[in-house]
Parts: sequence; structure tokens; C-alpha cells
Amino acid sequence: MSASMSASMSASMSASMSASGRSEALMASGTAHGDAPVAAGLVYVVGPSGAGKDAVLGALRASWPTGIAAHWARRTITRPESAAGERHEAVDAAGFERLLAEGAFGLHWFAHGLCYGVRLSELESLALGQWVFVTGSRGYVPQLLSRWSAATVVHIGAAPEVLQQRLLARGRETAAAQAARLQRDPGLQLPAGSICIQNDGALQAAADALRARLLGC
Repeated sequence: MSASMSASMSASMSASMSASGRSEALMASGTAHGDAPVAAGLVYVVGPSGAGKDAVLGALRASWPTGIAAHWARRTITRPESAAGERHEAVDAAGFERLLAEGAFGLHWFAHGLCYGVRLSELESLALGQWVFVTGSRGYVPQLLSRWSAATVVHIGAAPEVLQQRLLARGRETAAAQAARLQRDPGLQLPAGSICIQNDGALQAAADALRARLLGC
């Protein structure tokens, strides 16, 4: 990441949302913390690499009640698209920096040598009182809650040996990069009201557990 991008990302952590009246309206429509079921709003899903965050959300989406409106936010990432991976918006570093400077992102962070963002347009359903699901970074949770204080944080976890097996099977990175992901510890203390789901067994079981916590059914 370039020095200018690093400075831009740091400066915009506190400025990009306040610069837009539309983003302020979205911020006011977040999800309240508390026991399940919770009110519809922003659900920020985090967990270690290999925990199966996208897989759990995919299974949840497939089994989500048709009568309950929900949006599954597409992320913008400085990583090429892959047929077997997440269907994200792929941009290069210069393109990401340009979008950041234009105030296009409601959320953005840097992890694993990549830049991640969620466009404001992906969060517009919050203003309608709908569910919006975002896969995010554990290290970004404090910044998230500083501007989206009512968001519901979901932590997807798995045993260390399971994480390692999944990263090997994914084959997206070098052995060194996989090891770095496994060793990464952001020192995260989950906020009150967070939902913790263990994804060691059947995928649908994890998705069902998450749906039960969110909707109470």
C-alpha cells in the first residue's frame, strides 16, 4: 500500500462518513446490541481466516426467510476476482485510493496486505430498516463501533487445526502467508451483545445457530 494511501485511509477513518449527509442517515439506522432476537440492522461478521465466514453467510442466505428483507453487502478489495472465491469488486491500489478520496466507502480497512471497502450504496438498505450483512476484519471492530455504535458483531470461530486445514485447501496464498494469517491475533475484545458461532462441524448447523440468534427462530 502506498504512503499516500496509508495517510488517506488513516485520515478518512474519522472523516469519510461525516462528510456525507447520506452516510449520517445510514448511521442512525443501526442494530441494537442485546440478546437474540435482535432488531434488523447492520451485522458485521468477523473471525480468523479459515473460520468459514463467507461459507456461513452463504448458508444463512440460502435459508433466510423470504419474507424478511436482507442485503448481503459486496465488498471492494484490492485482490483479483476468483471463480472459487468471494464475488467482490476487484480494484487496484490506485483505484481504491481514488474511491476512498471520493468518499465512496461507508466502511474500509486494511488487512493481510489488502485494502477492503464497503460502498455506501451497499449500506443503503439500513435506512429502510432492513438487515445488511458485511464480512469484516476483527481489527476494525473498534472503528466500526465508533461510527456504527448499534451494529451487531458476529464472531465466527473454529479450532486451530480446522483453520489450518481450510487455509491449505483454499490454496489462495503461499505457505508463509497462510502461517501469518494463522498467527494473527488482533487482541480483540468482543463488545457486549456480540454473537459467537463455532463453525467446526456441519456448515448448516452454524448457519442455523446464527439465524436463531438473530431472528429467534
